[in-house]
Amino acid sequence: MFRTFATFLSMIRFSHTLFALPFALLAAVMAWRAEPSVALRWQDFMGIVLAMVTARSAAMAFNRLADYRIDADNPRTAGRHLPQGALSFRSVAMFAAV
Repeated sequence: MFRTFATFLSMIRFSHTLFALPFALLAAVMAWRAEPSVALRWQDFMGIVLAMVTARSAAMAFNRLADYRIDADNPRTAGRHLPQGALSFRSVAMFAAV
C-alpha cells in the first residue's frame, strides 16, 4: 500500500508541487497586503494548499493519461509509470477523477 502511494507521488511529481507551493502562498500574501481591509486567516492558507495540491495532482495524472500512448512510443518517456506498467490506466484515471 505504501509502495503504491509512493508510486503515485512519484508519478505526479509531488516534489515539484512542494517547490511551487511557497510561490502560491507568497502571491496570496501579496494580494492580502494590497487589500488591508481583508483579514488574513489560517483557513485561507489551508484552502490554498489544498487547492494547489489537488489541482496540480489531477492535472499531472490527466497529462499522464493523455500522453500514455505517446510516452510508450518515445524511448525517453517509455520508463514512465503507465507505459512501464507500474500503475494501471484505470487506477490513474480514478486518481485523476477523485
